[in-house]
Amino acid sequence: MRTSTDAGADTALRYRAFAEVEARGLSACYEAWAAGVARDAATIGLIDRLPPTKRQPNLVFSAARFHGAEAGGYLGFRAWLAENWAVVEQTCRSHATQTNEPGRCAVLLPTLGSLPGPLALIEVGASAGLCLLPDLYSYRYRPGGRSADGPGDGAALLDPPAGTSPVLLECAVTGSVPVPSRLPRVVWRAGIDLNPLDVTDPADVAWLEALIWPEHDDRRARLRAAVQVARTAPPRLVRGDLNEQVEALVAEAPPDATVVVFHTAVLAYLDEAGRDRFVATMARLRAERGVRWLANEGRTVVPGVAGTLPSTLPAASGSADFVLSLDGRAVALAQPHGRAVHWLG
Repeated sequence: MRTSTDAGADTALRYRAFAEVEARGLSACYEAWAAGVARDAATIGLIDRLPPTKRQPNLVFSAARFHGAEAGGYLGFRAWLAENWAVVEQTCRSHATQTNEPGRCAVLLPTLGSLPGPLALIEVGASAGLCLLPDLYSYRYRPGGRSADGPGDGAALLDPPAGTSPVLLECAVTGSVPVPSRLPRVVWRAGIDLNPLDVTDPADVAWLEALIWPEHDDRRARLRAAVQVARTAPPRLVRGDLNEQVEALVAEAPPDATVVVFHTAVLAYLDEAGRDRFVATMARLRAERGVRWLANEGRTVVPGVAGTLPSTLPAASGSADFVLSLDGRAVALAQPHGRAVHWLG
């Protein structure tokens, strides 16, 4: 039988790993908060009142900021959390980490642009559906770590046929990234989520903003612009489990389109059986219907994908990088929020 002490040790390890791997170099605030929690038995005791699936740092910190916790050092956060735990706990229980980062479209686009069009897109774990709109955003791909200073910096620029989008996605590229010469034509799109978020609902949009890490003002501005784009033509979102709904949506897609089922930072929330079932479904849909499967997940999340990585990876790649895979084979390493992509091979 597991004891409360065992649970607290697990929570401490989880928060320490978040501080040292996920937040380091990306959010000084979340690194400090997570490292502080990992050493603080009293705060761990509060967090361990939640079900295990609700104890993740992103969820707890986002719920706190949703209710007004200010970015800063750990001691101030600790005091605020103790005083406001009741509302934070309620939000953790009723909400989920549904980060809807449109910037991730920048790492998906090279693969989408390489597939025969037109495309029918199905996103599993779609949140508010902002990643279902890759053809409505503008892109700037710049070589390596070069700054985006202007047309002479070697950047590749892409705009929708209607003109420059209010959403500009910047992405640094290394390796032979197949940046397309034009955006793919999307003729049909739909998403699946356990709890779809509505871009026209201020409370849902406020939750999306709370999920953005404190220092990431550029992401916050991009989210607001993407919400405005989505409000002009909200994507269709289906409520339900991805393993229960994906085949029905595939059956609805136009027969003359290349159907692409994609997801980013989603399968980590499934148990092992759920992941295995989804992988088997995608293999069958590929064989029977020609469906393409595009995944952007942590290195060890998608069964079988880690084994397709080259034995030697770029020195600059970090353990927090996502692996972009097509039909179960790794094609690129991606910064989790879409800021950079390195093509493999």
